[in-house]
Parts: sequence; C-alpha cells; structure tokens
Amino acid sequence: MAEETSAAPEQQAIPEPPDSPKAGGNRKIKGLAILLTVIIIGIWFGMRMFITSKTHIETDNAFIEARIVSVSSKVSGTVGRVLVNDNQFVKQGDLLLEIDPRDYQVRRAQAAAGVGMAENETGGEQMKAEGARAAVQSAKARFDQTVLDLNRAEKLYSRDVLPKEQLDRLTTARRVSEAQLKEAEEALKRAQVEAGLAIKAGSKAKILQRKAQLDEAELQLSYTKIYAPRNGYITRKSIEPGVNIQAGQPLMALVPLQDAWITANYKERQITWMKPGQKVEFSVDAYPGRTFSGSIDSIMAGTGAAFSLLPPENATGNYVKVVQRVPVKITIDKNSDPERLLRVGMSVIPVVVTGRSASDVLKELNPFK
Repeated sequence: MAEETSAAPEQQAIPEPPDSPKAGGNRKIKGLAILLTVIIIGIWFGMRMFITSKTHIETDNAFIEARIVSVSSKVSGTVGRVLVNDNQFVKQGDLLLEIDPRDYQVRRAQAAAGVGMAENETGGEQMKAEGARAAVQSAKARFDQTVLDLNRAEKLYSRDVLPKEQLDRLTTARRVSEAQLKEAEEALKRAQVEAGLAIKAGSKAKILQRKAQLDEAELQLSYTKIYAPRNGYITRKSIEPGVNIQAGQPLMALVPLQDAWITANYKERQITWMKPGQKVEFSVDAYPGRTFSGSIDSIMAGTGAAFSLLPPENATGNYVKVVQRVPVKITIDKNSDPERLLRVGMSVIPVVVTGRSASDVLKELNPFK
C-alpha cells in the first residue's frame, strides 16, 4: 500500500508530451487571444487617431509672421548720429538717428526773417494807404470848393458883374479838381490793394504766408530727428554716421515681435469645421517640448494660389487637380510663454481644437444618415 501511495504522485507529476493534441490546442487558443487583443488594441488606437485627426486639425505648413515697419527719412541730408544697433529693442518715441540740422536751421532763420519783413512791409503799405486816403479827402475838399466858386461865379455872371473870362477859369478849375479827385481815389484803391485791405483780413495775407513758410521750415527741421514709431526690434540697419541720404530712403526696419501671429496653410478639406475664435495649441521647432496657445483670428478669403503673383489658369491646358491650401491667421496668446519670444519665420505646428465630439465624427461615418 505504501508503494502504491508513493507511485500515485509520481504519475500525476508526469507532463504531457509537447506534441500532444491537448498542448497544441492550448497554444492556439493563447495565440488567437493575443492576436485578437492586438487587433482590438490596434482598432482602438486607430479609431482614436482618426477621431483625433477630425477634432484636432494639424498642419506643419505654418510660420511665424509679423509686420515689418520700414523706417525712412522725410528729408535729405547727412547722417550725424545713429543711436541704435542691430537687433536692439527700442520703445516708441526713442531717438533712432539724427540728420545734420544746420541746413534746416538756416532755412528756419530765413523764414523767421521773412515774417518780420512781411510785418514791416504790411505796416508801410498801410501807412501808404492812409496817406492816399488823406489825399482823397484833400482833393474832395478842393473839388467842393471849386463847385461853390463856380456856382457863385455863374450867379454873378448872370447879373453882368463877373466877366466871361473869369467864369471860364472857374469852370476849368472845377474840372481840374474833379480830375484830381478821381486820380486820388484811384491811388487810394491801388494802395489798398497793395496793402491787402481790399478783402477781409487781407492785411494779414502776406504775414500768414510767411508764417506758413516758417512753420514748414520748422517742420523740416523736426524731421532731422527720426524716432521709433512703435515698440520693436531693429533689423536691416543699413545706415552709418556720415552717409548722405535722400528723402524716402529706407534706413532700417522695425519688427514688433510682441504682435506676431501665425500663418497656417491648411488644406482646403481641413477648414470645414474651422471658425474664428477656436482654440489653437502649437509647438515651435526652436523650443522643443514646449507648448504654446492661441486662437484663430480669421480665415483668408481665398487660397494662396489665387493671390499669388502668377495665379493658375485652370481653364486652359490639361487640368490636374491639386489640393489647395487656405491661409489661416492665428493669434498668439502672450501669456502662454512670455519668456520665449517667437521670431519671424520660425516653423510651427499648430493644432486647431474644433470642439467636436467623438459622436459627431462617428455620425459622419453612418451611411444611412
């Protein structure tokens, strides 16, 4: 009995042969289970990636852009001082450079002298006009006197008291005084026109003209100092002291990086559910591992090809359909990562969060809807 009892456990411990039907079936079941698990996981990941691609729209055709302000001079001259360097940050109102102001200071002095001369000339012409007015009054008095004398002479002549010769002399005197009066009146009109008194406020016309010239000279002098139009970084500086420049010549550029934005060129099939205000998350090649945020500002009214220098003529030749791209402007959240400044031209990968749910995406797959 002891031998039989010891033999029983030995028989139970004997493994089945590896090529037995029962062992092969277990391996097949395990393999099928693993394969089924892999397929389920693959389908789950595939559906998740598909849904994500529909709710989070991504592109790698996107770049940082900003407005480039060209700084130029309004006047010609020789550069005296340049107070900024390449890539320097400046604030609005900072002095960038100064043109030699001596030529314009001389012009301002000449204009100021012209104002004084105009005031003196106007005063002298007014005095001439007053003198002419006095001459008219004197001629008028002489004319009135000759009229009275002629009237008395005619009465005396009718009584045969006054000879005809004296009456003729008084008549001639009246005509002469009348002509002198007209001459004095014409001289007064001429003096008034010269003094600018013939029209309202005309006495100040010459003075205002010279003052306008003085204001222009002062304005030209103020243009010799060029200030920063806004906050930004200096770039493309092509000017040094001693260089002679012309009006309108570009001297440097100012880039306000704090107002930069992203231009993302999405495929036309990707903008179906895009609209302004949607949240955007993007990464920048220059800062790996960092995520920035923003939002859609606007979508361009046409594709990039439609506004190119040579737009395609699809109505001619053999037409080949090409997927077009639509530029989307994305504003950058300044508080997303203020320590890292994004430069113009950097490559970014934006992801637009459309806000659609998985059920919305799956409904599109329903062929019976």
